[in-house]
Amino acid sequence: DNWAFLYAQRLALKQELPLHVCFCLVPKFLDATIRHYGFMLRGLQEVTKECAELNIPFHLLLGYAKDVLPAFVVEHGVGGLVTDFCPLRLPRQWVEDVKERLPEDVPFAQVDAHNIVPCWVTSPKQEYSARTIRGKIHAQLPEFLTEFPPVIPHPYSPSCPAEPIAWEACYSSLQVDRTVKEVEWATPGTAAGMAVLKSFITERLKSFSSHRNDPNKAALSNLSPWFHFGQVSTQRAILEVQKHRRTYKESVDAFVEEAVVRRELAENFCYYNENYDSVQGAYDWAQTTLNLHAKDKRPFLYKLQELEQGTTHDPLWNAAQLQMVQEGKMHGFLRMYWAKKILEWTRSPEEALQFAIYLNDRYELDGRDPNGYVGCLWSICGIHDQGWAERAIFGKIRYMNYAGCKRKFDVGEFERRYAP
Repeated sequence: DNWAFLYAQRLALKQELPLHVCFCLVPKFLDATIRHYGFMLRGLQEVTKECAELNIPFHLLLGYAKDVLPAFVVEHGVGGLVTDFCPLRLPRQWVEDVKERLPEDVPFAQVDAHNIVPCWVTSPKQEYSARTIRGKIHAQLPEFLTEFPPVIPHPYSPSCPAEPIAWEACYSSLQVDRTVKEVEWATPGTAAGMAVLKSFITERLKSFSSHRNDPNKAALSNLSPWFHFGQVSTQRAILEVQKHRRTYKESVDAFVEEAVVRRELAENFCYYNENYDSVQGAYDWAQTTLNLHAKDKRPFLYKLQELEQGTTHDPLWNAAQLQMVQEGKMHGFLRMYWAKKILEWTRSPEEALQFAIYLNDRYELDGRDPNGYVGCLWSICGIHDQGWAERAIFGKIRYMNYAGCKRKFDVGEFERRYAP
């Protein structure tokens, strides 16, 4: 279920050439820990097996793409290169670096395989909100939301097989924090991810529209880790979920809104706004209101360590933080509350955003993702939102509080589940 892979195979078949798959394993990436790398590497082990069955060698190259890929291209006489798309700064830089070092006669194509509508097709500019992008995405879905053709066993064998991969050596080559342990509830890989999708459709989809904002109810898809690491395609999830539209219309529509419209809005923001992870990326009205209230007295001030350990005065906030630390996934509704409280309890909007992104990227399995950056910026800097009634600290940024959560769900039940 990967348009970049399918395109590469089509090119290879047309030229009657072998097809190679390469993954460049970098020793560190932003705040990723062994929790993230473990999930990714175990997923790649499944990819390796699948590729072998398709007569397509899979190469795991250790190092940055610019240092290992051009040499691989020359050494294997590769005739063309196809890569996936990610709107974030670092992966985009990797693509530029490879482009500069490739032999001049090797064409290089990029396919947006993880959005349903390619990011640059959806819109040529940064969209203001879900309201302004929704129609553009829905107008393009008939063209792009189609069934995948299969990747077929490749008829042209390479002259040399892929080197066997020393997975243990891959683990030990990493320069990452190993104290944030892998989680038990989420098994990496496509097979496990597809099983989660199936359980979502049979067990949770029916209550998605009515209960997705209640952290005590099992109503979420829980698919974000597999989406993030490309182990389950969002497009596949939508195709499967839409088969149940007649039975659960409201839930299916709500899922399409979140997994397509909101997700691709986040991609659009990160692609067109280079300050996607800083207060400078916010709209002028939001920067103004945050500046006006930057010196307001905070009711509590916490250091990063106190937040990380979940030792604030607020038991709901602590429970949400501990859920994220233990499980690598915080409930979506609580992610908003969590980030807004960080704005209220830190010295400045800049520090709040820095802390929120750090914690999100360190513990969430789907950290370092456009959705994570936009979630933090929506909560703290009002991105894709509007101005609300002015109040201390928040200014016109939408406010959330404990009492509001109590009206929405049984706060005590959630607090007890994640009590320290």
